[in-house]
Amino acid sequence: MDKTNALRILDKAKIPYTLHTYESDGIALDAIEVSHRIHESIDKVYKTLIGVGASKRYIVLVINGADEVDLKKAALFLNEKNLELIPVLSLLSVSGYVRGGCSPVGMKKQFTTVFDEKILNLDRVIVSAGRIGLQMELESKTLIACVDGKVADLVKTKAFI
Repeated sequence: MDKTNALRILDKAKIPYTLHTYESDGIALDAIEVSHRIHESIDKVYKTLIGVGASKRYIVLVINGADEVDLKKAALFLNEKNLELIPVLSLLSVSGYVRGGCSPVGMKKQFTTVFDEKILNLDRVIVSAGRIGLQMELESKTLIACVDGKVADLVKTKAFI
């Protein structure tokens, strides 16, 4: 198997990880479906989103796969007037990754990366390893440190009825 940029960076930094693979026929799946296919709880599976602020700077947001990002909270934390997710068609040119294979590690440039605060409740987290069908599991705090990440409340509060 060819190593992805994300895996090469972890190897170079001597950061241990476990790989999880799944069949997808090259089609991007949502994080909930990925968690089923790798037989792991959705609580451990995180998705990587990229936003762009009013200042035109790109921001990487990493949240639990079952959650919905709250762009207003993220913008407030980042001192941005507003924040919107970039179009899927821009993903490859901005990050070097495709939808469904976007990893917080090893993007074309080092962008400000913010993790939802729930990640601090986990010893280990699973994120894309940079290719559809390939996930990497590693220590949460190590992942945050590896990308010089910040932590904030980034998700919409679920309404209980």
